[in-house]
Amino acid sequence: MYDTNQRASYVADLQEFLAADPHAVLGALSGNAEGDVAAAQMGAWKQQIDLLQTALPAGIEGVICFEFVIPRIGKRADNILLIGDQIIVLEFKVGATGYDSDAKTQAIDYALDLKNFHLGSHDALVVPVLVATQAPFVLSTLAAPFDGVYPAVLANAQTLACVLLAITAHAQAPPLMHSDWLLSGYRPTPTIVEASQVLYRGHSVAEITHSEAGADNLGATTDAVARAIDLARSQNEKIICLISGVPGAGKTLAGLNLVCERRRSDQGDVEHAVFLSGNGPLVMVLQEALARDDVAQTAARGERLTKSDAHRKAVSFIQNIHHFRDEYLKDLSAPPDRVVVFDEAQRAWNKAQTSKFMRQKRNLPDFDASEPEFLISVMDRHVGWAAIVCLVGGGQEINTGEAGIEEWLRAVRDHFPHWHVYLPSQLESSDYLPTFKLEDLSGQVTRSSALHLSVSLRSFRAERVSAGVAALMSGDRDTARAEMTGVLATFPIVITRSLHSAKRWLRERARGSERYGLLASSGAKRIKPLGIHMDVQIDPCNWFLNGAADVRSSYYLEDAASEFDVQGLELDWTAVLWDADLIHQSEGWRFRSFKGTRWQDIRDEDAKRYRLNAYRVLLTRARQGMVIVVPQGSVLDPTRHPSTYDPTWLFLLSVGLPTLD
Repeated sequence: MYDTNQRASYVADLQEFLAADPHAVLGALSGNAEGDVAAAQMGAWKQQIDLLQTALPAGIEGVICFEFVIPRIGKRADNILLIGDQIIVLEFKVGATGYDSDAKTQAIDYALDLKNFHLGSHDALVVPVLVATQAPFVLSTLAAPFDGVYPAVLANAQTLACVLLAITAHAQAPPLMHSDWLLSGYRPTPTIVEASQVLYRGHSVAEITHSEAGADNLGATTDAVARAIDLARSQNEKIICLISGVPGAGKTLAGLNLVCERRRSDQGDVEHAVFLSGNGPLVMVLQEALARDDVAQTAARGERLTKSDAHRKAVSFIQNIHHFRDEYLKDLSAPPDRVVVFDEAQRAWNKAQTSKFMRQKRNLPDFDASEPEFLISVMDRHVGWAAIVCLVGGGQEINTGEAGIEEWLRAVRDHFPHWHVYLPSQLESSDYLPTFKLEDLSGQVTRSSALHLSVSLRSFRAERVSAGVAALMSGDRDTARAEMTGVLATFPIVITRSLHSAKRWLRERARGSERYGLLASSGAKRIKPLGIHMDVQIDPCNWFLNGAADVRSSYYLEDAASEFDVQGLELDWTAVLWDADLIHQSEGWRFRSFKGTRWQDIRDEDAKRYRLNAYRVLLTRARQGMVIVVPQGSVLDPTRHPSTYDPTWLFLLSVGLPTLD
């Protein structure tokens, strides 16, 4: 038997398993299960044991695992076989009379999860097998693997032995070191949708990440903020904590985790805490995802929860910051929440933008405060303690009037000197504070390196993408080429002039439930001849959450999401359409806006920065790979002339990005 770090309910050498009494194996599975085991589950295990002991070739060497935990997905693979250099993932559907597409997707997802996130599986060949015991015979050949993962193989009770024999015939030396594999680090990187659902169910960040994907860093940050909040509560003071982090470090995850932990407070009363974001699409997608999952989880327990009730619960957990703001323009009392987490706090509006909005949209001509100043003032209404947690990033402003982090600090300095500020030591950089001097806050500042998330939680493929994209957006050919060399070693990026070819590439690459979609800048007004209308607003919930059969989903590749739709969210595979709103020239980037019937150069420096950041966002949304489409243009259309697009195409070629065509 093996020390498996409790990843599986039963692990044994294949010869040991083949010789074992089936009842002893069943007893081990039952004894290691959580809670009572239903009779149906016991029956399924019994059939699996009998089938495998019959189907596995005599004399075969390797290891078998039952109920292997897949933390990111939150489920267990029925069986894992380690044979030679191969990992065979078996998904049993005992009694099934057909090969259900969802079950096939599940088997592929398990295989991909191992390949992508389990360190011991990165260099192995992984074969997903769906075993529908009563399904009809199908001829299922072992096709060529892509990126180390084979297409799904189908088997029934009678054909399983032949299928396993065919697969294991391809096993080669050197075999996997079984003990090392079982103890290998597991570094899952859940999407923010997956993570929010797991946290909302009552699990912790450590459970999501299996304590191996930067969870130490994430846990240290959460603990540092929790200590600051507890101190504020005990001393009856008001604090503002800033959390910074490298791209992909999980700032939003840290905020969601903090809100969940405070709402589960073991103190005398349940502590009110809420997660606020000005990112409307992110809020809508997370609210909808939580509501759908809550309904499904409730139904699985044999109970009933209406979608409207589930949605109301989700809204109390995560809200749009602008709805929160408008509520407390009318209601002058303190909010019920003592702890508020502001996601993407650098996107809060400055005084000019807020005053303009209040004057034009809310009929408040005398409103004279920035958004951070007003939001702090709302929490300042509390008698006694209160805590604001700001999740901040540098260089991510993409909209007119976004003030950056400095506006929060200016508000504290000028209007709320009694508030204590906790901030990461790493914040003292021009990326975060181009003009503000922290000395102006002397006496009310506590610095802590624990408030900076320094470990990327992105997939092992995407770890270097942010640096590569930053180099690309600098416009410097040599710097971009050097960075892209490292990126391309693990993360596929290709370029093409054909949208049709890009769509085919996405469909061929994505497997299992991996999500793919089209992205384009909100300023990409002349990709309309390609059938992509950026003036038509997508429904983010349908686009991000619905399945491949829904024409409104990202899978259909009919609607492109803009930088506003996808900031804070990710897909596995993306196609980014690069229009003439950002053109590379010998002297650097040229920024343009389409007005009426022609392109106009952008002169405003802030507007230029927003456009550059828009492409930075679009080019960092993929978890697994990306294709960039630079249209050919048309000599018949002066707004799409090839001479407009060609320089950008040549720049992307020159930095080493391979062509698809």
